[in-house]
Amino acid sequence: MDKEVDPQVLAVIDEKRLSGPRLTPVDIVARMGVPEAREKASEHAWLATGDMVIATIWAEFVSIGSGGRWFCLESLDPEKRIGGGDRTAFQAQRGRERLALLKRTFDAGTGFRAVLQTNRVAIAEIESSKSAKVSTRVRDDDEWHVASWDTAQLQAVLVRGARGWTPSADEVAQAAARGSVPKTAVASSAAANASADEVQAGALDHITRHFTGYGYRAENVTAQDLGYDLEITNAKGATLLRVVVKGTTAALPAVRLSATQAACAQREPLWRLLVVSDVGSPGMQHKIYKPTEMQSAPGFQAD
Repeated sequence: MDKEVDPQVLAVIDEKRLSGPRLTPVDIVARMGVPEAREKASEHAWLATGDMVIATIWAEFVSIGSGGRWFCLESLDPEKRIGGGDRTAFQAQRGRERLALLKRTFDAGTGFRAVLQTNRVAIAEIESSKSAKVSTRVRDDDEWHVASWDTAQLQAVLVRGARGWTPSADEVAQAAARGSVPKTAVASSAAANASADEVQAGALDHITRHFTGYGYRAENVTAQDLGYDLEITNAKGATLLRVVVKGTTAALPAVRLSATQAACAQREPLWRLLVVSDVGSPGMQHKIYKPTEMQSAPGFQAD
């Protein structure tokens, strides 16, 4: 809600809102180059033409740091709502997809474009209130970037403007009081000390839930030693993908294929490698690779 937004931030939003053409929240994203923006209206980050990442910035969470620099904190726990409580499977998947796009810019050292948004209900209720709708959304002409990505504390810092500045510890603590980062425990030692078998089981469970959450069937065929772990089919029974799943943690970062898997990658057109990073932590994410791309996967080791 507007009353939760810093006056400096609200002044910029009002100026942009009043000076530009009157566009709907969907039209704004569409004009920024997002294909099928209307079908993706409920998402919180998008990949636009030219591989440009666009992300919503909730104005209620923007803080003003030293020198007037804008920043906000981003939770790396996709399972928890901003206002507390567990997200639904759909909300969690949407959160993971947003984090994957932001992490993509962080790894590449690139920025992202932002749409500044205020909401019609208190920001803490944004994911639980049926009345939650966008109040105002404007395109921010200044580029944003991910200044830090801390999987131990489960938070990232997003900064508006040029690189080279980060908020102080005190500024981060004050920003956290806005509630954008749920009070989530740091990744457990159990996850950090998991065995290779436990990491693999966790990765398979994560990917299975990912596909079934979209209505696909994910059959585990690992025991058959076919060269892949999961066969993904649609509601009509058509095979979409045959995927090998590999899980990694800080203690177990290596990704290796068996001889059977490597051979299958060469002959099977539906074969893909899915690498799940930070298995067992709330920040767990995955990325898919074609056979021609798999050597670029972090930790990949060819035998």
